Amino acid sequence: MSVAEAETYWTALEGLPRPTLQSLFSDPARLDTYATTLDLPGGAIRFDWSKTHLSLEVVALLGSVAAAMDVEGRRAALIEGEKINNTEGRAAEHTAERGIGKESSVEEAEALHARMAMLVDAIHDGALGEVKSLIHIGIGGSALGPALAIDALTRDGAKVAVHVVSNIDGCALEAAMKVCDPQTTLIALASKTFTTTETLTNAASAIEWLTESGVSDPYGRVIALTAAPEKAVEWGVDETRVLPFSETVGGRYSLWSSIGFPVAMAIGSAGFAEFLDGAAAIDRHFVDTDLADNLVVRAAFADLYYTQVRGCQTRAVFAYDERLALLPDYLQQLEMESNGKRVLADGTPLARASAPVTWGGVGTDAQHAVFQLLHQGTHLIPVDFLAVKVQGHDLDPVHHQILLSNCFAQGAALMAGKASDDGARAYPGDRPSATILCDDLNPATLGALIAFHEHRTFVSAAMLGINPFDQFGVELGKAIAKQIDAGGGEGFDASTESLLALAGIGG
Repeated sequence: MSVAEAETYWTALEGLPRPTLQSLFSDPARLDTYATTLDLPGGAIRFDWSKTHLSLEVVALLGSVAAAMDVEGRRAALIEGEKINNTEGRAAEHTAERGIGKESSVEEAEALHARMAMLVDAIHDGALGEVKSLIHIGIGGSALGPALAIDALTRDGAKVAVHVVSNIDGCALEAAMKVCDPQTTLIALASKTFTTTETLTNAASAIEWLTESGVSDPYGRVIALTAAPEKAVEWGVDETRVLPFSETVGGRYSLWSSIGFPVAMAIGSAGFAEFLDGAAAIDRHFVDTDLADNLVVRAAFADLYYTQVRGCQTRAVFAYDERLALLPDYLQQLEMESNGKRVLADGTPLARASAPVTWGGVGTDAQHAVFQLLHQGTHLIPVDFLAVKVQGHDLDPVHHQILLSNCFAQGAALMAGKASDDGARAYPGDRPSATILCDDLNPATLGALIAFHEHRTFVSAAMLGINPFDQFGVELGKAIAKQIDAGGGEGFDASTESLLALAGIGG
């Protein structure tokens, strides 16, 4: 890896001419070059990056950056289970959960998946009595992934109603408990370390709720999802109801492990297997395809071009499908927690911009909220559109036709713009977007979408030379909060001292 060599190519990129998107489309082969359809287990997905400013010259120089930063070597190290999370001294083996990786890690993941499937199937068959609801308690990666998958895949009903609770604000847990019968409800506790304050505090309140509701064995209603099974047993969970996962699976990459238990409870163990298969198909494309033709790499190239060359500080994601409403939130954590770094993997300062701010929403709602800025504001913001060809409802197909028409029209309008002598009605155009169009939305295609973005995030990190698998930035505030809760933490600034006093917290 040579950051200095890569810098020469970044400098060359900054000096390239900047043709407009309209002029780039004068090349009749552009669509074939930058829009590709992958046939995947759940149906085809179209990845269209033609309305970005990628060009042969830009891609060639970004390829040189990738070579200088040894992206191919980093990809191999990821898949082979090397300790690429160097700051924490461990591998990042989420792909092994999908059957792609070091043989021993894949075998371990398969065994743990089989154990989880047996428990899920037993619960569905009545082994724990009647189970109508599951309250899944976690935070961060332990909650965002399950919430996304369950919301996306259970609009037509679920085998068990799952309520995901992450916020320490008691209103969140209370809302879930109000709609569940404690006699027919299980509690899933998801915490990699089984020390997460928010999760264990919510868990204690859930146990209290079960106890006060007359459940004879409240701890027998708990399933623990953790990489620290001994701590779960010590807390009170029966060891037969602890579903472990590997220490080498990071929190925001853990949906594929036993953290996916609530997803399997909602859609069934067979559906969860399809979810893994869809992700594995993207893994194989990422691993087996040369960088020049790799769709994951293409997306990362565009992301880096806009942050590093065009100075874009944000990237917007809009899901034109209500079932994917939580995808922007999920990607926010995936990308900003992974690549929101200010040092290289070796600890030296990062001289370039790191991850952009990821944000977004749902179409068509977002059109009436933020698209004014996208079309006519002073910020250049690359946009990703996600849509599904098959509608997710039984209403008149005109609903879906209008939805998709709006999605595609927004990308066209951002690129083309519209001239006017009236400045208030003039649209500059030349604003980039990419579109991902799924044939259908099912466990396999959702798995593919998530895996695509995982690898996209990894490639961006490798190109910059940062470690995307640690997250020390989230620790400082949590540590100070613990000091305050323990009665310490004196010596704050005047503003913080005043707020604590007004809220009646601390001394």
